[in-house]
Amino acid sequence: MKILLTGATGYIAKRLLPSLLAGGHEVICCVRDRQRFDVSRFNSERISVIEVNFLVTESLAAIPDDIDAAYYLIHSMSASTGSFDEMERTSAINFRERMSRTHVRQVIYLSGIVNTGKLSRHLASRKTVEDELSTGSYHLTTLRAGIILGAGSASFEIIRDLVEKLPVMIAPRWLHTKSQPIAARNVIEFLSGVLMKENCFDKSFDIGGPDILTYREMLLRFAAVRHLKRKIIVVPVMTPRLSSYWLYFVTSTSYKLAMNLVDSMKVEVICRENNLHRELGINLLNFDEAVRSAFERIEHHEVTSSWTDALSGPGLERGVSHLVTVPVHGCFRDIRKSKFADRDIVIDRLWSIGGRTGWYYANWLWGLRGFVDKLSGGVGLRRGRKNDREISPGDALDFWRVLYADREDGRLLLYAEMKLPGEAWLEFRIINDTLIQTATFRPLGLKGRLYWYSVMLFHEFVFRGMINRLTS
Repeated sequence: MKILLTGATGYIAKRLLPSLLAGGHEVICCVRDRQRFDVSRFNSERISVIEVNFLVTESLAAIPDDIDAAYYLIHSMSASTGSFDEMERTSAINFRERMSRTHVRQVIYLSGIVNTGKLSRHLASRKTVEDELSTGSYHLTTLRAGIILGAGSASFEIIRDLVEKLPVMIAPRWLHTKSQPIAARNVIEFLSGVLMKENCFDKSFDIGGPDILTYREMLLRFAAVRHLKRKIIVVPVMTPRLSSYWLYFVTSTSYKLAMNLVDSMKVEVICRENNLHRELGINLLNFDEAVRSAFERIEHHEVTSSWTDALSGPGLERGVSHLVTVPVHGCFRDIRKSKFADRDIVIDRLWSIGGRTGWYYANWLWGLRGFVDKLSGGVGLRRGRKNDREISPGDALDFWRVLYADREDGRLLLYAEMKLPGEAWLEFRIINDTLIQTATFRPLGLKGRLYWYSVMLFHEFVFRGMINRLTS
């Protein structure tokens, strides 16, 4: 079959794609920026990529008419605290109207569990999207999930941060809220399993694992799996704002996502009974099994997607393509060169930079800069990287975003997502037997210029040490 996959750079879509290819399907991937999608990693001729922004109706003309099924996996919660619900509704309407002019027979939508009368803004938005999609000329199948547990998922990484960093937690009262988490592996099995199943047409199904747990129980179970002793003290005084700040400063999540998550965590998300997993032959993983499965992927460097893939920095709203050409005029530059003996060693070091590896020199200063960024409302260093060995355009790398990464070309280009009075790039380029390291800063007004002069001394120390370690 010919399948349209929206949100192809997102967490779930990246994990679903290999399953669809394994099923022999031809997959058309919708992305806002072609540069962020590395087709080569899937090693398949049955993938095509089109640039589509579902908020811009003109771009939808790129979608072919001869598609058999489509997955609607677009989500805006992490991108905005303001109008994400209206953006999602508009995207759904535009998608529905474009699908009405194609041959699509089934649309599959991954939503959130909406079984209570009082919904969070996030869950209400998910329900609105479902309502909009349901009026299309195709058969809609909706799968509703709560917390998704998998390596790189926002929920998993937040739980991991809390458990691994805090021996004692003073936590807000929403930790007593019940939820029914599901393993990411099971979500993919459901999404691929309902494809063209006529008994699933025009129906919605809640999907969850076998365990119903409070968030407190999840944290303690996670700690037990990791062989850690943790104590949790729940207090009734934390407001939603304080809870959001608590998540933001302790974990790697952005403040925008923390706000929306806290809003949702006050609502119980428990599945209505159904037999879909039995009909599809899916073995549901319990909470402990889901956690162990996630860590197996991490240990084997098999994390294919992460919540950090969502773009968050200023200047990134239009994707990464327009930033690949580093500006020259009106910029400050720090250029350093160093010769090396073995190109492969230098490349391996560059492709391992950041995350657990660190920045090769003065990591404590990098950590301090990340802490300052966190205090300023930025992303900080805690995002790390989803894979210790591989880098692709669009990946998050600590407080940087990868714009360009090509081993053969010998070039790695990063764009700063930290809070800055301007824009910053960090580029590594190999020419013959020389590594050229260039930091570029385009200041915004007087404040930007003062910032550059204030950090020049640190740059002299950090950048000189880094390039020497990379080439030694």
